Amino acid sequence: MAKPVIRLGVDIGGTFTDVVLRVDQQQFSTKVLTTHHVPEEAILTGITEVCEKAGITPSKIEQIIHGTTLATNALIERNGAKVALITTKGFRDVIEMRTESRFEQYDLNLKLPEPLLSREHRYCVRERIAANGDVLLPLNENDVQALVATLKSEGYDSVAIGLMHAYANSDHEKRIAGILNAHMPGLMVSLSSEVSSQMREYERFNTVVANAYIKPMMKTYLERLRERLGEVGIDCPVFMMHSGGGIISLENAANFPVRLVESGPAGGAVFAAHIAAKYNLDKVLSFDMGGTTAKICLIKEQTPKTSRVFEVARSYRFKKGSGMPISIPVIDMVEIGAGGGSLAYVDELAQIRVGPQSAGSQPGPACYARGGERPAVTDADLVLGRLDADNFAGGSIILDKDKAKNAVHKHIGEKLDMNPEIGAFGICEMVDENMANAARVHAVENGENLDDYTMIAFGGAAPLHAARVCEKLGIDRLLIPEGAGVGSAIGFLKAPFSFEATRSLYMRLSDYDGLEVKNMLTQLREETSQFVRDCGVDEELISILRVYMRYAGQGSEIPVVVPEEHASAPDFDILKELFEHHYRALFERTVEDVDIEITVWAVNTSTVPEKIIPVQQVEATETYKSSVKRLMFDSASAEFVDSAVVDKTSLENGEKVNGPAAFPERETTIIIPSQSQAILQKDGCMDVRLDIIGGDTKENRGSAR
Repeated sequence: MAKPVIRLGVDIGGTFTDVVLRVDQQQFSTKVLTTHHVPEEAILTGITEVCEKAGITPSKIEQIIHGTTLATNALIERNGAKVALITTKGFRDVIEMRTESRFEQYDLNLKLPEPLLSREHRYCVRERIAANGDVLLPLNENDVQALVATLKSEGYDSVAIGLMHAYANSDHEKRIAGILNAHMPGLMVSLSSEVSSQMREYERFNTVVANAYIKPMMKTYLERLRERLGEVGIDCPVFMMHSGGGIISLENAANFPVRLVESGPAGGAVFAAHIAAKYNLDKVLSFDMGGTTAKICLIKEQTPKTSRVFEVARSYRFKKGSGMPISIPVIDMVEIGAGGGSLAYVDELAQIRVGPQSAGSQPGPACYARGGERPAVTDADLVLGRLDADNFAGGSIILDKDKAKNAVHKHIGEKLDMNPEIGAFGICEMVDENMANAARVHAVENGENLDDYTMIAFGGAAPLHAARVCEKLGIDRLLIPEGAGVGSAIGFLKAPFSFEATRSLYMRLSDYDGLEVKNMLTQLREETSQFVRDCGVDEELISILRVYMRYAGQGSEIPVVVPEEHASAPDFDILKELFEHHYRALFERTVEDVDIEITVWAVNTSTVPEKIIPVQQVEATETYKSSVKRLMFDSASAEFVDSAVVDKTSLENGEKVNGPAAFPERETTIIIPSQSQAILQKDGCMDVRLDIIGGDTKENRGSAR
């Protein structure tokens, strides 16, 4: 496949749809309000705008990379298809019984999330396969034949098949699928052995049900998108960003839509990793704040941390186990309901709370003047002088400051006896603390100390809040890249074509079978390579091996990355050494005289990442004096102060701006507080140093949290 010259990245968010057009080395971008009822309408509007900027017709576009929140929203809002689950007799209630874990140990009124399917939609067949793949009880096909009539009469759109230990032997699942396809040819069928070939039946069953639940909706949407693109003359390949940080074909995305659940945030993590590599940073906190949610991800050695299980729709914001587990390869991040559209309110304890409810794109924050009455974070930012009412989103949306003030006063100020400005400050402090707290929890869970990290911030709202979040975390360097407002969509254009497959081949190191492992890894590499080749890729591919290991008797594993030179056939000594190294890094010790177990093998095959040219970083030279000022609330002094308003395009490389200052851009606004300075780097990145002026220290800033 010849490398396309004109490429388009599209990210559908809860509030805005971001569109980025790359023509050779030039970049054109826009943000348009998401049209939730017909998502493709916003895409077409954005395409028209960026093509006009670039001076080309849409038909000239050679490739589109797309990411979307549609799959996530369908799971959260429970508006997917009518689905049935077929499982092994005796295991009908696995997705409702969950595991023995309680995410809130002492809460007597603990409310667990409802399963996607209620009991009457779960059916059983007689069969049983052992954990090693042996058939203990042959499949009773009469049970399957009897189910066909029931499935037809109930009018199911999609069926999930999840049998015990199907990851070790998928024969029974495939035979059931064959019978269903023969008698119900239009039925969509998802197999757990294909969707998530991993041990632990609760996570695997839940994942295949989620895939079946969103499959009809996503397939219909993707077909509709292709049709609408064709109407405007676009007849190029369309690919999807998956949650593992790579690109897959439209056909594979339609068959495995559960892999799209975190596609937008994954693009953001890829974008941040690219910036980290340009600046040679090995410890980065990626901070992506949009209109609806904020996403935080740890990036070490210029690679985002990954996981094979994550949760959506948590009922308790920071509680692991309170959501719906999805067992697929994913970039590991924490996501909270804290975006520009997140709504603020006063709770029964007279405390300001923000989110997770969002005003979205319709009606939007009160200042949008589209019918919203409750105050959102964007309203608070406007009241505090951080936003220009006449130049929001490049002037495409005129903000109403009076409506923002009235909303803050009515819902916050009146209840707490404070003026709108202090109420707005309270909203921003609360949302910033929520994000800082999420980052602290995520860092602790991964054994990291954020003091020596650099933050990279992007998304429509992150540059407004990132500096304050850094102050709360004790981080003294912040990078806000060029195009930060549409960072995830830019990340799509930098992502490789890739696919990851997993296998649960359990063994102890004391019984290690190198030949069996070698054969299994060869199969995984062939499988993942085929998924990448399905995208029309004919270039060189590389594979990364991760092995999930634990000490015998432990309940969870840690991922161990195997170096490329050992990945085709790792031996006992290499695996033992790597495991102990990773285990010691997390827990500062190893366990003597206890055997080591391997539970899951994962192979990720991808195209070779583009070569990144490091930025020649410049230190501050001259200080830029802005003649434009506006009153902006300063967190340090808790009062309005004259702040510089700077057009970034008027700066020279290396020129610095002392805070407080605002840098309005079309897709976002960068805010730097007092006691800090921003330096423009050669690639358009704003390099913010938070402890430069006045000798401010991490300890002093931390004490003000």
